[in-house]
Amino acid sequence: MGQVKQYDREYKEEALKLVEEKGCKNASEELGISYNTLYGWVKEARKGNLHLEKRSDSNVSKLEEELQQLRRTNKELAKENKRLQEENEFLAEATDIDNIKYNVNLAITYP
Repeated sequence: MGQVKQYDREYKEEALKLVEEKGCKNASEELGISYNTLYGWVKEARKGNLHLEKRSDSNVSKLEEELQQLRRTNKELAKENKRLQEENEFLAEATDIDNIKYNVNLAITYP
């Protein structure tokens, strides 16, 4: 079986720029790499999973700050989700047909 090639970040960056200019098929032929490999990089870059940005202290601190903000947002959304679920359960119980029938029967009084 063939050896798996490893490509560095700079090479991938340049390859993706070439894809933007010439398309994936032409870029893969020009670079001499598999179309599937190159297309995989394109898909990962679109999803944000292919981290091409060079890591410096300022980038790392920005990423840490963003991570903290996302964690705060996630916590707030989880609280809101729990509150809405509890509200939903309360409303479901309040509108339960059996409960409505029971409450109506209690309201009817016979002389």
